[in-house]
Amino acid sequence: MSASIITSKTQLLARASELGFALCRIARCEPPRHGEAFLAWLAQGHAGDMAGWLGRSREKRTNPDLVLPGARSVIVLAMNYWQGKAESTVDSVSRGRVARYAWGDDYHELIRERLAVLDEFLIEHGGRQRCYVDTGPVLERDFAAEAGIGWQGKSTMLLHPELGTFFFLAVMLTTLEFEVDSPIPPRCGTCTACLDACPTGAIRPDAPYHLDARLCISYLTIEHKGAIPEALRPLLGDRIYGCDECLDVCPWNRFAATSREAAFQARPGTVGLALRDYLSLDDPQFAALFRGSPILRTKRRGLLRNVCVALGNVGTHHDLPALEIAAADPEPLIAEHAIWAIGRIRSRHPAVTAPSR
Repeated sequence: MSASIITSKTQLLARASELGFALCRIARCEPPRHGEAFLAWLAQGHAGDMAGWLGRSREKRTNPDLVLPGARSVIVLAMNYWQGKAESTVDSVSRGRVARYAWGDDYHELIRERLAVLDEFLIEHGGRQRCYVDTGPVLERDFAAEAGIGWQGKSTMLLHPELGTFFFLAVMLTTLEFEVDSPIPPRCGTCTACLDACPTGAIRPDAPYHLDARLCISYLTIEHKGAIPEALRPLLGDRIYGCDECLDVCPWNRFAATSREAAFQARPGTVGLALRDYLSLDDPQFAALFRGSPILRTKRRGLLRNVCVALGNVGTHHDLPALEIAAADPEPLIAEHAIWAIGRIRSRHPAVTAPSR
């Protein structure tokens, strides 16, 4: 390894730290260790609605040379987004739970801007790069584990001894060759907290390290575009966007430190509204409220579908007027889930007179 390459890596690590990345480590660019397992997972149908777009890039995901011919190294970066525990509300109105990663601004654009700076640095050193923030045809967690960003836990999440699980990943494939870092040995031991806590059994105690996305609340509330299966709706509780259950119970997260990124701080629109208030949003209001937020990707129909399910699980007779209006929504997906929610609330409050439309 030449001195110039070692110097370049030292400079790269310093620049990454300046840009707000908590970790920057290097893996060798080679076929990912779990490539065959990924293909088997697709074949089993466990990707659900994601099978189409994941399947179209299966060759690239298992062969990074197809993504960037001549790539020698994979730079893996982690950015902490932990904002501390959610503030408890002083009233009894349910606000709906949103996964922590979506409390603030959309991380994709923020991290892409930081990667562009690192890309320019590597170009100056003669490199060609492909940069991705969880949207590219690469198995990020495989490279992250090889680089020592963390180890793959039984929940399939990546864990780091100081960051826990609350961090975003970004990868840069580069034609430059850097000294590679060493993996971190798995440290989950006999712990099964994440497996035991999964509300829907998407990760099962008898099948650690395997996720059936079709049962995962994050998938159901974000990636899935159709009706949520009725048998699963009660298991969503008050979750309206994503799920942190397997993260919340992980013992390693007791070491998580608060992120320095102000952009990830909670927005009032994501954690401050009563559930029924979301139902009054029209498309322009939804777009304005969630501009720059990850929640925007669910579109109004997806979020209000989730809100109706949450109200069906935790709502009271006070929520019925808003749900009655939603039951007449021109979007069939919202209307169907609102009708289901009304039935659930009335079954819990049989003496309540049904409101008129």
